[in-house]
Amino acid sequence: MAWFLVEITYVQEKMPDVRPRHREFLSKLAGEGRVAVAGPLGDGTGGVTLYQADDEAHLKETIDRDPYFLEGVIAERSVREFKPVIGAWLPAES
Repeated sequence: MAWFLVEITYVQEKMPDVRPRHREFLSKLAGEGRVAVAGPLGDGTGGVTLYQADDEAHLKETIDRDPYFLEGVIAERSVREFKPVIGAWLPAES
């Protein structure tokens, strides 16, 4: 499994109506352990999510089912693999 940092920029006029379905989608993934953290940027222009997926193809399959993607709320999206080494939520190394 790999970690991916996904940053999106919103199409502002579409975002409010779709936000509840987007958050429901992410909450389900968080419950499955596939989203570590997600939320909007402080300036309200977009958001960041940290996903866990088998690989980038699996991640793309997942994020392409996000209501924000399906309903045209995403103006831009960047995906970068992330390799966490320090953090309270990481398992202890043996």
